[in-house]
Amino acid sequence: MVESMPRALGLVLAFAISIAPAFVRAAGPARPPNVLLILADDLGYGDLGCFGQTRIRTPHLDRLAREGMRFTQFYSASTVCAPARNAILTGQHTGHTLIRGNAKIDLRPEDTTIVEDLRGAGYATAVMGKWGLGRTGTSGDPRARGFDHAFGYVDQTHAHNYFPSHLFRNGERIALRNVVPDEGEFGQGVATTRVEYAPDLFLADALAFIEAHRDRPFFLYFATTLPHANNEAGAHGMEIPDCGAYADEPWPEAEKGFAAMVTRLDTDVGRLVAAIDRLGLGGDTLVLFTSDNGPHREGGHDPDYFDSNGPLRGGKRSLHEGGIRVPTIMRWTGRVPAGATSDHPAYFPDVRPTLRALAGLDAAEPSDGISLVPTLLPDGGTQSAHDALYWEFHEGGKTSQAVRLGRWKALCSPIGTGPIELYDLETDAGESRDVAGAHPDIVARARGHMHAARTPSDLWPAAE
Repeated sequence: MVESMPRALGLVLAFAISIAPAFVRAAGPARPPNVLLILADDLGYGDLGCFGQTRIRTPHLDRLAREGMRFTQFYSASTVCAPARNAILTGQHTGHTLIRGNAKIDLRPEDTTIVEDLRGAGYATAVMGKWGLGRTGTSGDPRARGFDHAFGYVDQTHAHNYFPSHLFRNGERIALRNVVPDEGEFGQGVATTRVEYAPDLFLADALAFIEAHRDRPFFLYFATTLPHANNEAGAHGMEIPDCGAYADEPWPEAEKGFAAMVTRLDTDVGRLVAAIDRLGLGGDTLVLFTSDNGPHREGGHDPDYFDSNGPLRGGKRSLHEGGIRVPTIMRWTGRVPAGATSDHPAYFPDVRPTLRALAGLDAAEPSDGISLVPTLLPDGGTQSAHDALYWEFHEGGKTSQAVRLGRWKALCSPIGTGPIELYDLETDAGESRDVAGAHPDIVARARGHMHAARTPSDLWPAAE
């Protein structure tokens, strides 16, 4: 039986309050906003009701969209987790990031993050959930990259297991009551005794952090693992305590599990937002919800079953739209217009300059992104646009890259030498018609940008 939320919350609340630094809100100009950054794991563009889902229930995220702004052309920086997480924190696209594929690489001291920016501006900072950007005690440890408090999985392979034998709090291994026989090197495996469900512990820790820092600007990075699969569990990888409202549906068990994971994610978001509103912090808090990449085909789940990529082509591990265009919502009560929709093309590198600007820092440095404040706020000025959005991806000896130039999307594999596919996203968001042959000028422009946007990397050669 999974540990009850009240008990888990009580334990973590006591801990969080014990470490909360004293802070007195200064008189004068309004403080910069708190930031609640919620990053779902492998959630597809079409998995939420507010983005077209009809069978999976997501009432809290649908409400968040009604109360804030829905972004219909917002992109992750990658099609798998590690480079996407690298990019959203550093503000660099994958032609410049240290991590350009799923690998166990420690962030370096020079890889500065938005977390360090905000802590330097007086924010309390915390991460709960999946880190995956460096080992404990290295320069990639979350505490070395700006977090005052870190709780969850350090390693992304460990994060596959929803009932792990242990988690990490501020570098200390915390034993749980789950039993994982034949546990792997990084803590991965399949539990046979399931008592404590990791997402519940992350939620309790996050709620405690919000409560303890209600009077101080905070940055909370809630990096949930929902609805990622436990890859070590094979076809039974949609690990969930129960299927809830979907238990009696005439669906395959894996699809019941997937739907329950998405709805549990939705419930967790609802509880976080409710806590913010209960404390009267809605007008002081930017809530930013997004996903690290498109939908997975793992753990027995078929992304076509619920049409997880909506009208888009591809999913996780693809640079087609379904692999990188992600459902994104931003809410700041009284500041971001309620019920608004933006079709401005934006992506993860834009998060750092946006949050820097809101914190009163220089939004231009250091980043590959552009501040979205003019899009978010009615009085924010004129929104600048990217000349191009760039992606590259490395896995299994294969390389690929993509660039968006206004209405045009170009893809190339292998990097630098492969043929160019070209799609007109204004008329073909599903990328079904390659029009490269009809637009040699756009193809040449795209190839030129693919070359210019990429810094060579010994870790990530163009040809592997």
